[in-house]
Amino acid sequence: MNINTLQIFDPAMCCSTGACGPQVDTRLVQFAADLDWLRSQGVIVKRHNLSQSPAAFVENGLVTTLLVEKGEAALPVILANGKVESTGVYPNRCNLAAWFKLDSAADPVPSKGACCGGRSC
Repeated sequence: MNINTLQIFDPAMCCSTGACGPQVDTRLVQFAADLDWLRSQGVIVKRHNLSQSPAAFVENGLVTTLLVEKGEAALPVILANGKVESTGVYPNRCNLAAWFKLDSAADPVPSKGACCGGRSC
């Protein structure tokens, strides 16, 4: 049985999700919810924040190379099963589902504004 993993290498943020403080970025709130959904589908999610775990960035050759080439504009770097799937933006639930061949409509309670307008991708 293959175990799917997603690694997120976030830019420096005040907390592990970036969904904190007086002016919360709604994209980060939605991304956190999408990661919870992904976990509920059996995917192992590991998140690394540049300000809290810089060693993880240095230890990953793909991430190090992207940072050398693009600087902080490469962040966030998203790896699905060790492969770079996205840089510079947070993917939506449809993207996450596609990388792991999941049905993004599998959420029993679709959130308002969920990807694909409530439709399957």
